[in-house]
Amino acid sequence: MRLYKRLPSIALGALLLGGLLFTCKDEFLEVAPRGALAPSVLATKAGVEGVVLGAYAQLGGRGNYFGGASNWANGSIQGGDANKGTEDGDFSDINDLVRYSLNPTSRIPSDRWNGLFEGVARSNQALTLLAAAVDDPLLRESDATRLEGEARFLRAHYYFQLQISFDQAPFLTPGLTVEEQQQVVSSSNWDKIEADFQYAYDNLPEVMADAGRANKWAAGAYLGKTLLYQGKWEPAKALLQNVVDNGQTANGQEYGLLDNYADAFNAEFDNSQESVFAVQAAANSGTTNVANPDFVLNFPHNTGSSGPGNCCGFFQPTFDIANSFRTNSGLPFLDNSYNSEANRLKTDFGVEGGDAYTPGNEEVDPRLDHSVGRRGIPYLGWGPHPGKFWIRLQSNGGPYSPKKFVYYASQEGSFTDGTSWTRGYGSMNYNIIRFSDLLLMLAEAKIETGDLAGGLELINQVRARAGNSASILKKDDGSEAANYNIAQYSSFASADEARTALHFERKLELSGEGHRFFDLRRWGKAESELDRIIAFEKQFLPGPYGGADFTTPQDLFYPIPQSQIDLQGSAVLPQNPGYN
Repeated sequence: MRLYKRLPSIALGALLLGGLLFTCKDEFLEVAPRGALAPSVLATKAGVEGVVLGAYAQLGGRGNYFGGASNWANGSIQGGDANKGTEDGDFSDINDLVRYSLNPTSRIPSDRWNGLFEGVARSNQALTLLAAAVDDPLLRESDATRLEGEARFLRAHYYFQLQISFDQAPFLTPGLTVEEQQQVVSSSNWDKIEADFQYAYDNLPEVMADAGRANKWAAGAYLGKTLLYQGKWEPAKALLQNVVDNGQTANGQEYGLLDNYADAFNAEFDNSQESVFAVQAAANSGTTNVANPDFVLNFPHNTGSSGPGNCCGFFQPTFDIANSFRTNSGLPFLDNSYNSEANRLKTDFGVEGGDAYTPGNEEVDPRLDHSVGRRGIPYLGWGPHPGKFWIRLQSNGGPYSPKKFVYYASQEGSFTDGTSWTRGYGSMNYNIIRFSDLLLMLAEAKIETGDLAGGLELINQVRARAGNSASILKKDDGSEAANYNIAQYSSFASADEARTALHFERKLELSGEGHRFFDLRRWGKAESELDRIIAFEKQFLPGPYGGADFTTPQDLFYPIPQSQIDLQGSAVLPQNPGYN
């Protein structure tokens, strides 16, 4: 097991951050804070490196379920990929997200705001210390440029997440006092996010010594995504094309798709050619638990030693997302008729674990069974999924289990860390951007600029890889686990047809990866799609979806936490529409 899958000295970087120096006119009252180092100590190459590593450490939102980059709740549950799962009273704060009933005092917006601004603070502290470290003879000019590029890349990431979550945020720069920070007026920050990513793209090396660090190509991909989110199609296309053609992983491997779709979610393939930029994790490091904390709740429930994690039954895929993988002669039901009684998947909803059940033989995209755990289908080497035995409460979450970010039976104890309260700490990285996402972003930019043939080629490239992945979904007797059939598109007759196919392909390829809500909103489809999904899910799960209703404009973005408005005032930090 490679112990360096999270950046080295992350714990040091985290320790160094956030310490405020105590000052007083009477010198004998000046007491150095415990657990923090003075800027004079940190204003060295080694000190800045440690603080930058601390900024990387916040990518996973450690200790904060809603501040991490995976957006499993913010993007996937809110986007209709997954139910909360488990029971109504378990982590009930997430119920507000499922029902679109957040308010300014809800926990989720507050945790997200605080977690992301912790990342901003760490990035800015690195920039402050870098400016003060100019006299360190060990800090070469190339080191200083690289460190500034990494810090600005990370700051741009945290502000990108703030922008897509809140539509505004105060843009804080190094050197501001606490009082000055509280007077920075909140605003849209797309231009500043672009500037930070642009600096990183122009100045970071193409290859880095350590896996997990941002390089030029990661910055270019994220800058392209930033342009895409603003509808700047032509510059996004040019930049994304350059990254697709020339990009390399941090350690210099040429970008490409892994042969099998499932390997993109297998810790044994972390930092592969498909990884553009990822949150790093490790297991059994011998020091502290630096495994992935973001998914620790999202395992089948009550598996005991016969299954992974043994807790806690969250993040159960929706009926809608599972049905979305239905195919007709290998192609998806782009008109959403996959949910009709004639087309939807057979499930074991309402069937006891000990009762007989035979999975249906419907034609499906093989990505279904790499993404969704369903009864009777092999589950990552743990045997066939046993259905209700692994579901905490079907009436609250449905019949499915999460699968993408769950470890294999063969990885127990080697790619998992059991030193904390659960076996569910895995060493799998989370890819903030992976290569298939990059291909689909480029396809979108091509379609929106009239190159339908170029978009078609890229979408088909993604679908071809998905088709190859059917070969590893086998029963014990060697036969295919289900009726897998996926085909490529022959042509697109119009931009609307191409756009519909692209939108659906992102839904299938990236399900459960935190993208869906943000995609729907930027396409102007959030209200229509989410109200449709609510109505469908409510037929089976009336409790969790009771009172659920997606309403614009308020549900398009999170409310600004009331605690922050109370601190800074509504003139500096105005509330988002619909929450006043």
